[in-house]
Amino acid sequence: MTIKNILKLSQMESTTTSFFPAFIGIAYAWYNYRTFNPVLSILAVIVIVLFHMAINIRDNYLEYEIAIKKGEHSADNIILGEEKIRLKDISNVYLTFGIISTIIGIYLVTQTSLILLYAVIINFSIGILYTAGPRPIASTPFGEFFVGLSMGFGIFFSTVYVNAYEVIQFDFVTLVQLVIASVPTAITVMAIMLANNIGDLEEDIEDNRFTLPYYIGVEKALTVYRFFYYSVYASVIVSILIGTFPKLVIFFFLAVPIIQKNIRKVIIKHDKDTGMLASVINSFVIPVAILIPFIIGMWFDI
Repeated sequence: MTIKNILKLSQMESTTTSFFPAFIGIAYAWYNYRTFNPVLSILAVIVIVLFHMAINIRDNYLEYEIAIKKGEHSADNIILGEEKIRLKDISNVYLTFGIISTIIGIYLVTQTSLILLYAVIINFSIGILYTAGPRPIASTPFGEFFVGLSMGFGIFFSTVYVNAYEVIQFDFVTLVQLVIASVPTAITVMAIMLANNIGDLEEDIEDNRFTLPYYIGVEKALTVYRFFYYSVYASVIVSILIGTFPKLVIFFFLAVPIIQKNIRKVIIKHDKDTGMLASVINSFVIPVAILIPFIIGMWFDI
């Protein structure tokens, strides 16, 4: 199996949904606690990306297995079928990535505290149970919530903590501030999953995957999809008002027309391709529109 195969299977382009929460977490720690640990930050990003890649590779592995069991010709169009990759090689790769990320994660815990260990255990557990077991999280109506908790809040919190563990004081107010600040990155990945579940509804039912759109219907799911993005706008405003985001982040709202345009695309034509593309674009636009003014505001203290 080649490096090219691994990059395709791991869907490297989707790791931006892991990168951005990490970068915003690092910026948040620097702005609010005036602390930055470059070594621990780099190691944390490596853990996050490797584990994300491992989960994506396992997803492709399971998708191919399901197609084979159903006797579908579509299995030949999946990269594993196209490249004639052995399933054993695939499992070896995602297990290796998982083990490496676990080892580095343990090292990070030894350099900080058990609080990070609890965060790592929760994140890894969600990642594993997302596709594992008799009823994976991805096959339930709770998939959006747990993927947002793990990739939005979990990654953001972990990178804040590895930088600010010596000075951060955990109390109710701090936790609420962290949750509010993590909403934009949590919502972007939740929206991608919901758009995918809306587009895949018929196929998911055939595969005994009963996701959120199955229980509430497509129209209500689209309403939830819109609400997701409105909560991003609200969280940014609140974070600016309470001082955890620089005031310059108000320029984030210049990106709202682009975000709204992509939302309308999904509402009008909610097939899988349209939904995924529009949601992925928003998952890039939102954090970038936050990060750029955040870094400028942080640097010039405005």
